Amino acid sequence: MRTKQFYKNGFIVAAVYDLLLGVVFFFFYQNIFNALSVPLPNNGSYAQLSAAFVFVQGISYYFVFQNLQRNIDIVKVGLIYKIVYSGVAFYYWAIGGLPHPMFALFGFLDLIFVVFFVLYLADYITVIQEAR
Repeated sequence: MRTKQFYKNGFIVAAVYDLLLGVVFFFFYQNIFNALSVPLPNNGSYAQLSAAFVFVQGISYYFVFQNLQRNIDIVKVGLIYKIVYSGVAFYYWAIGGLPHPMFALFGFLDLIFVVFFVLYLADYITVIQEAR
């Protein structure tokens, strides 16, 4: 099993990553989209709702950072979230419908988190089962 500190470091990185993305896109999506020549959504709520969900994911990874064993189910949900985001981003990238390659970059970064989350789950599900 990898060390507890390895996982704590990884979850604080995941928390900060999603918290920052959430805040930046919530407040500055117009500036970001304009700078990248990405068409703005018809209604700002589309971007802000997505950013808010990303922010909440960041909070959830902070909870995992605080208690690696108690919050294992959060990681299961986070794993699904990261897989779904990457899958949708890569699908639209493959068919030429992704508004900007930046969104594919986020998909690749999420794949790194997918690997990290799977490692964590493999290690911690065993620890929790042995404790029962």
